[in-house]
Amino acid sequence: METKSSAARPSSVGTGGSHPADVHDTIRVDGARENNLKDVSLELPKRRLTAFTGVSGSGKSSLVFATIAAESQRLINETYSAFVQGFMPSLARPEVDRLEGLTTAIIVDQERMGANPRSTVGTATDANAMLRILYSRIGTPHIGPPTAFAFNVPTRVASGVMKTDRGNRTETSIVREAVYQGGMCPRCEGMGSINDFDLTAIYDESKSLAEGALLVPGYSMDGWYGRIFSGAGLPLDKPIAKFTDRQRQKLLYGEPEKIKVEGVNLTYEGVLTKVQKSMLSKDLDAMQPHVRRFVERAVTFTTCPDCNGTRLSKEALSSKVRGKNIAELCSMQISDLAVWLRDLDEPSVAPLLRGLQHLLDSFADIGLGYLSLDRPAGTLSGGEAQRTKMIRHLGSSLTDVTYVFDEPTIGLHPHDIARMNQLLLQLRDKGNTVLVVEHKPETIAIADHVVDLGPGAGTAGGEVVYEGTVEGLRGSDTVTGHHLDDRVSLKESLREASGAMEVRGASTHNLRDVDVDIPLGVLCVVTGVAGSGKSSLIHGSVAKRDGVVVVDQGAIRGSRRSNPATYTGLLEPIRKAFAKANGVKPALFSSNSEGACPACNGAGVIYTELGVMATVESTCEECEGRRFQAAVLDYELGGRNIAEVLAMPVTEALDFFAEGEARTPAAHTVLARLADVGLGYLTLGQPLTTLSGGERQRLKLAAQMAEKGDVYVLDEPTTGLHLADVENLLGLLDRLVDSGKSVVVIEHHQAVMAHGDWIIDLGPGAGHDGGTVVFEGTPADLVAGRSTLTGEHLAAYVGA
Repeated sequence: METKSSAARPSSVGTGGSHPADVHDTIRVDGARENNLKDVSLELPKRRLTAFTGVSGSGKSSLVFATIAAESQRLINETYSAFVQGFMPSLARPEVDRLEGLTTAIIVDQERMGANPRSTVGTATDANAMLRILYSRIGTPHIGPPTAFAFNVPTRVASGVMKTDRGNRTETSIVREAVYQGGMCPRCEGMGSINDFDLTAIYDESKSLAEGALLVPGYSMDGWYGRIFSGAGLPLDKPIAKFTDRQRQKLLYGEPEKIKVEGVNLTYEGVLTKVQKSMLSKDLDAMQPHVRRFVERAVTFTTCPDCNGTRLSKEALSSKVRGKNIAELCSMQISDLAVWLRDLDEPSVAPLLRGLQHLLDSFADIGLGYLSLDRPAGTLSGGEAQRTKMIRHLGSSLTDVTYVFDEPTIGLHPHDIARMNQLLLQLRDKGNTVLVVEHKPETIAIADHVVDLGPGAGTAGGEVVYEGTVEGLRGSDTVTGHHLDDRVSLKESLREASGAMEVRGASTHNLRDVDVDIPLGVLCVVTGVAGSGKSSLIHGSVAKRDGVVVVDQGAIRGSRRSNPATYTGLLEPIRKAFAKANGVKPALFSSNSEGACPACNGAGVIYTELGVMATVESTCEECEGRRFQAAVLDYELGGRNIAEVLAMPVTEALDFFAEGEARTPAAHTVLARLADVGLGYLTLGQPLTTLSGGERQRLKLAAQMAEKGDVYVLDEPTTGLHLADVENLLGLLDRLVDSGKSVVVIEHHQAVMAHGDWIIDLGPGAGHDGGTVVFEGTPADLVAGRSTLTGEHLAAYVGA
């Protein structure tokens, strides 16, 4: 007789003697169709490092970020109550039939840290928060709580009646001069610098307002500004030189006042009062190019004399620990600060010191020990920002997590890539699944499993063309397989410089009075380990000069309505060509203007908000996703309507606008630039939000090639580029130089170094161990000398 039924017995073994929980060792993806993916199905091993490779635009990010990571985050959000979910971003379910075996995903992407001028490395990583607590506990003299050391909190003094509710009664007390201590410097409001205006860049005093005396962007007397100024009592036809002191004061510094113009209630505000609010409260990098140029011309930023640029009040600077105030600690190089902190023996704050020590050591582990905590977050490169985000995950006790990295080697010198590889392997060895989107062969080489997407980009991609080991990838018949062992050899004939751009006494960030001549008329490569001072040299001393066009890694600002055609200005000549051919207004051919489908307002899709549930996105039934009114689609140019033209890839549009009835030279020029930078596969109407990081940077390059300039500065243009695309980039750089331009490239990729005519190498190390020029000369001399880290790695690369 059985004492217990077999069904009631706990099952400790699965099939073949293993535990049933142990069979869930893969992440299964079935039928992924996000963006350009074509029903992709695959199994990824858990607790292994998987590298996703393929040409730029082949679907790597769509599979890893928009499908696997997005679904993991969405499922985690659903575990919270509806109330909490209401405060979270609502995530739509990815286009996929089935996802199984997902674990919690932690995404470490390339997005630059916010360009808020108040954000520093210390505030972004919580290091400042810990230091503020430290000073509020053991700083002498004691001046107040942690907020007393915060440069974003002003000191407030209050007097009056204070009411406190206690149960069913209210207690009232009279407060006189109650001080709520903040750490903000009152003179510069915690910005570290004060600004002064060059009035000659604000107005031309020989002209009157009506003649266009104001030189500030957006101030035209033809529109409402003319009416507002005259309504405020300012003479429009009198030269500003003849204004009375009162009139000039009102024009420039007038406080906001309500006025009535032609029966409309309006507000008059002095020009500089408005500029201060509308322009100077923003970060320079976040401005439109023409506004930024005006601000750089008209405003001089000088270090605040009250706080010496520390952003802090006198009280906050008076409190010290072991002879140093909080600003002195924040200005130290992080690796030095970690050493200083180790000698601090204060048992009363021991847990705080341990946490801060671990945080600072993590900076050093990840190769960012050369930064200081007071470095503005907006000045970090994409690679530095990504590694800063990695810091909070190092040493974490969490295991069985999926870490998702988007090209973690961006901005890293070959010398630093080995260290990054070590960190990725450490995360894997703790029992985590690591998914890496990567182009660098050195990082692909350490993967346990490789998924190669392709065969091409855009609509020609979206399929898994290889899955297996790195060795198998080398022998496979795929674009990545063919190019994995590519090596660019040193050039035999070098171009001669036509002149030089002199830099004297450069001292931005860690530069030590650098004197260097940057040759013109050639391809000049500026290199050195991360943190050696490359960007400080070029952006600090070269980028702001006249005739210099800079293509950096900054994000493209655009909504889901923006696309390559709108961003590059291509849509303007296309609209005009359609309007001319059909005898109607150009505005009809804009999906953001008169030609928009009324049902979806030109978006092509209808968004249905479902509260805490995912927003449903459905194709608009009236325009079938084409975004235009039916009547607009009756107008044609060369046998195609506007929706069909926007659905064309760049290469097809290039032929379409080259000849015949649709011939439009202005459009053809922009399209040729897009094809030149390797974006021939993009469709003209593809939303910018769906582009990868590398695609966005090349789109920027295409747009800025239109600007008039003699010197082009490119900041790591190989970012996000497949090995096969690097060849195209080198061809593009050659064409730029051969057309008479000077090209300066900040780059770590050995292929670009080998292809250069001249190399400027900074170092020898990072932070205060760098900041000097350690080599100037030809790539061949750098390889022959092997006198620097770059020389050693380049010699190994070219097989010398």
